[in-house]
Amino acid sequence: MEKEHKFSIWYVLIGIWIVLIVQSYIASMFALKTIPYSQFMNLLKQGKIIEIAVTENQIQGKMRGPEGQTEDFKTVRVDPELSTMLDQYKVTFKGQIESTFLRDLISWVFPIVLFIGIWYFLMKRMAGQQPGFMSLGKNKAKIYVEDELKIRFTDVAGVDEAEQELTEVIDFLKNPSKFGELGGKIPKGILLVGPPGTGKTLLAKAVAGESGVPFFSMSGSEFVEMFVGLGAARVRDLFEQAKKRAPCIIFIDELDALGKARGLGGVTGGHDEREQTLNQLLVEMDGFDSKIGVILMAATNRPEILDPALLRPGRFDRHVLVDRPDKVGREAILKVHLRTVKVDPGIDVSQIAGMTPGMVGADLANLVNEAALLAVRRGKREVDMSDFEEAVERIIAGLEKKNRLINKREREIVAHHEMGHAIVAMSLPGTDPVQKISIIPRGIAALGYTMQVPTDDRFLMSRTELLNKIASLLGGRAAEEIIFGDISTGAHNDLSRATDIAKSMIKEYGMSDKLGQVYLAHDKRSPFLDMGMQSPGDYSEATSETIDEEIRRIISSQYKVALDILKEKKDVLTKGAAVLLEKEKIEQEEIKALIQGV
Repeated sequence: MEKEHKFSIWYVLIGIWIVLIVQSYIASMFALKTIPYSQFMNLLKQGKIIEIAVTENQIQGKMRGPEGQTEDFKTVRVDPELSTMLDQYKVTFKGQIESTFLRDLISWVFPIVLFIGIWYFLMKRMAGQQPGFMSLGKNKAKIYVEDELKIRFTDVAGVDEAEQELTEVIDFLKNPSKFGELGGKIPKGILLVGPPGTGKTLLAKAVAGESGVPFFSMSGSEFVEMFVGLGAARVRDLFEQAKKRAPCIIFIDELDALGKARGLGGVTGGHDEREQTLNQLLVEMDGFDSKIGVILMAATNRPEILDPALLRPGRFDRHVLVDRPDKVGREAILKVHLRTVKVDPGIDVSQIAGMTPGMVGADLANLVNEAALLAVRRGKREVDMSDFEEAVERIIAGLEKKNRLINKREREIVAHHEMGHAIVAMSLPGTDPVQKISIIPRGIAALGYTMQVPTDDRFLMSRTELLNKIASLLGGRAAEEIIFGDISTGAHNDLSRATDIAKSMIKEYGMSDKLGQVYLAHDKRSPFLDMGMQSPGDYSEATSETIDEEIRRIISSQYKVALDILKEKKDVLTKGAAVLLEKEKIEQEEIKALIQGV
């Protein structure tokens, strides 16, 4: 094996030193004979000086030697008056020029050394950084060794099924021979699929932490660069490094940035660099044997746009769903995040989990942090239930804007509007219980809100429940019409949500008597996916008109339901709005008391 030689700045310094020594030796060999100035004066008086050349400090010339031969000489000039006096007293004297050798040496050697030092430092920095010009083809993966990954499955909660799926990977990395006894092979690739914030990256790190193996982490977007072929080179380099450090885990986050289906690059057939990178990834996945102990994991929240070649068996063999947690899962996640927060011992984690339907792990982590910040702001020593309730409201509805000035008329409209939502919701079966009503402005545009918290996680809803939800949303506008005989712009968000539900009932759920049990929500995209163009629905114009009529019919009928309820309970509406105007907030028990007439 050829020995590698590393460049060192000391080689340059030693070379310069040797050159200077040789130069000094050669100069001394050809140097002129130096004589004292007093001797020069005597030779001059004796007529032995043949010729001289005089400079400011030095005299050079030729003189006759003892045997009559001609010799070159030099001497340093001395002040003429001083030399006369010294000669008078028979004193031997000579001139001496101040030595500037060291100063001259430093004056031209130091800049050279400084230049070489700066150049060496910059080249070392460029070689150590990625991407540097000398390391463009190197991968930019963050490599975590065994001791750096402190994350374990105890730090991950709410994804029990996903944990069970990944337990096999841990067993394989710890004991690969166990799986080969029966001829089985561990999956080459594992794809974690789920909405953003559900903990896919955290789960991958936990697998590496439990396995005690190196963890190569890289985002899909970091492969694709401006230079063609650079992404493919990085893929090759990544797999080469992983094979050297096997057993290990390669984790590619946001795989959709790299693995988007080919042929969808636009009119000009662009994104060649991304497609080359994807092709190289496919080749590398086919080229390595899972027995060597390299496991490829990836995460995405858009599996529908991935290239089919990535998802076939032999590449990403196993797909693990990391879904939104249910109530039990949210409770477990909250307990994990509450470990680092000082909380009131009497806090009800189950109640908090019930107030956060649809939230994922990242949302719950943010909720705990917001509650802790609120407690600090209020000067508390522990985080209590009121802080968590306020944090939930802040995340759902936005920050309170108590300083926003609203005139008396608008406050009355908002109070009756929110009370209308609550009364209709509590009068119809199958709706989520109303927990709080507020007319304090929140967020950017919300002048008030009605907070409804479901008792259980729901995965199915009947047609009656959907219709009642639409009626609840329209209750605010119905209350405005009954009390003020006019309507305002405050219901624009309610109308949008109600229309979306009605549209889904007709086009997706087949809940229309006129159109029957037909799915009409086709969203076939054109081949030019990246241009955002969509083809129209594959049904006739007559069907489209019927869909519009049915949506309008549902909205109108449920608006009439809301009107009838509020006309019947107009006294409750007026009384509840007056209490709301006075207190600005009404809790669940007080709302029930108002509606029941207590």
